Amino acid sequence: MDNAQVLGHVQRLLDDVLSLNGRAQTFTRDTALLGALPELDSMAVVSLITAMEEQLGLVVDDDDIDGDTFATVGSLADFVAARLG
Repeated sequence: MDNAQVLGHVQRLLDDVLSLNGRAQTFTRDTALLGALPELDSMAVVSLITAMEEQLGLVVDDDDIDGDTFATVGSLADFVAARLG
């Protein structure tokens, strides 16, 4: 999966998990998430991680993530890309 595909998948995950009704499709790599998007609370982070694990086959340990991972769409996409190898 190339970077554009990863970004698109992250946008779809955000849209689905956070019920953004298509808003995530307008997000860029620089779009702020954690602290800027009211829908992304602590429970939503857990749901998003679960969705990534289920849909992308990722294994995410608690030690693998921190606030920086969810800072922007780009940081989340980079995290996913690194996990996909």
